Amino acid sequence: MTDLFPITIYHNPDCGTSRNALAMIEAAGYAPTVVEYRKVGWTRPLLGELLTAMGARPRDIMREKGTPAAGLGLIDPGVSDETIIEAMLAQPILVNRPIVVTPKGTKLCRPSEVVLELLERKPESFVKEDGEVVRL
Repeated sequence: MTDLFPITIYHNPDCGTSRNALAMIEAAGYAPTVVEYRKVGWTRPLLGELLTAMGARPRDIMREKGTPAAGLGLIDPGVSDETIIEAMLAQPILVNRPIVVTPKGTKLCRPSEVVLELLERKPESFVKEDGEVVRL
């Protein structure tokens, strides 16, 4: 099943949004490839592929909350894409999560329900960790 519809989630297990997206994928019956990017880090080619697939710029996927982004001066609108990429390579936590890749596309899945747009099958129902019911 996974081979016919491969799914990769770039996941942070400490993030509720990421955990909810992963749980929705699994509730739909998929066994995704889970990449804990904080442990394995990023490569320039992979970040480039993901950004191209999303039609995004580095700033679009940069996480500010709970990261050193402000302290590194990355919030300033004049900071170059290259500077942001270099920082993301050095400190993987600067990339927002979760990013999900399926044959239907690549998206930063915030809020977590965005992941449903990338799936062929949807779970019958889903309740987030905080108790919110996702209507499908």
